[in-house]
Parts: sequence; C-alpha cells; structure tokens
Amino acid sequence: MAKGVFRATKKDGSTYYRSSITLRGKHISLGSFDSEQEAHSAYQTALSVISSNEKITPDEYSSEKYPVLDFRKWITLINFKNNGIYIKTPIYLQQNFFQYYLTPQDVLLFDVDDLFYYSNHAIMRRGNHLFVAEYGMQTNIHSRYGIRNFARLDVDFRFVNGNENDYRYSNIEVINPYSGVTVTTEQGRTVYSTRIHIHGNYLVGHFPSLTEAAIAYNKAVDYVWQQGCPKQFTKNYLESLSRDSYMEYYEKITLPQKLLDYTPDTYQ
Repeated sequence: MAKGVFRATKKDGSTYYRSSITLRGKHISLGSFDSEQEAHSAYQTALSVISSNEKITPDEYSSEKYPVLDFRKWITLINFKNNGIYIKTPIYLQQNFFQYYLTPQDVLLFDVDDLFYYSNHAIMRRGNHLFVAEYGMQTNIHSRYGIRNFARLDVDFRFVNGNENDYRYSNIEVINPYSGVTVTTEQGRTVYSTRIHIHGNYLVGHFPSLTEAAIAYNKAVDYVWQQGCPKQFTKNYLESLSRDSYMEYYEKITLPQKLLDYTPDTYQ
C-alpha cells in the first residue's frame, strides 16, 4: 500500500481508500477516494504543501496546481502550516479576524470572537442563506448577529461596508430586530408599522417608536392566541424595558376592529 494510504471497506463490502498525513504530531485526514492512486496523489500534494519552505497563502490555490486534494483540506493544511493551529473547518487565520472558505471564491469574514464556534460548526450555503448544523437542526447564522428570520437586507439590517460576506460585528448594523415590524421613511419621517400574518397580513397600526410597534405585535399575537389561533408566532423580547414600562405601553395599545373580529375559522 502506498505511503499515506489505507484500504477501507464500505457497508456494502466494496473497497475504498483513505488518505492522511501527519504534521507536527497531528494526524490529518485528507479524505476518501475510489482508487489507491488518487489517495496517494492527495497525500503527495499535501506533503508538497507542508514541506514547502515558502509561505503558501489561500489565494494561491488552483485545482490544476493542487489536484485531487479537496480545497477545504488544503485550507486546513496551509493554516496549520502557517499559523500553527489545526482547525478542522476551512478557516484561515488573519490578524484580528479569520476567513472561512466555502469555495475559493466564496469567502466569509469573522471576528476572532467567533473562532471557537466556527471551528466546531461547518457552514453550508443555500442560495443567500448560510446555515450550520446544530442540535440536529439547520440554524441560520444570521441569528447569531441579532438578525431575525426573514429580515430584509438594507431594510431590517445592513452590512456597513457593503460586503455581504463580512460578518465582523462592526460591519453588521441591525436596523430592526423585531418580528412583525416594518420601518419606512415617509416625507422625511420614520414610521414604524406593525402587521401580523394570518392567512394574509393584518395591519395592527402605525406607531411613533420601534418599541411600541414591537409591543403592538406581541399584543396582537396574545389576542389571536386567546381566540384559539393555532399558528406559532415568535414574540418580541425587549430586554431593555422593565415589566412595568412594558405593561404601560401594552395597555395603551388599541388593536384594530378587523383583528378583534378574528376567529380561527375566519379563513376556513
């Protein structure tokens, strides 16, 4: 068997080949292959990377220059070689931040505060949505930065420098963190509108502040639940308000008659 290659057997009895290499006492898997030749080629490529006297940077990658070896494994190798830290996910450390490589062209930026989390959670992309597998579920990474589900770019949140792949905390501005609330500008005046979706949108009202609009949504949710609505809503959490202040706002809000007429069989 060629160096760095190990024969293995699948559940159906067929043979495949695994490749690995050791760097600074760390055993690093290079992946699984259909043939011994491919597995050995991956090993040789990895060996050439870690044996090079020159610093290899992420932008030097090409599939022609580094055949067979998976790009993500390549990032892991050069990061370990250059920075002395083994990370199993495709992360390359920079000063004060790190790059997470989904592909050679699709690169995410994060603060070092997130290093432990993304070292242990692989990121997947589906369209414009980025997920990690967590507790058997796919969790949108936006929630880590206070961006709610279905939030709209440049309406509910924005990337300060315009780079939608830059998830450093200083680059994320959450304009509207609340469910059911829309922030618009009309004739130079900011308007906070609240809607609740039950077989269509019910307008709850327009409010002078984000806080009142968020509490109005909670009150609308409470009401439809009291009427037997089975739909699950995520209520807004306003941690900066005391209970008394919250209830003062809550009690002043009047729900519209159209919503008060709601019954669970309204749209049956």
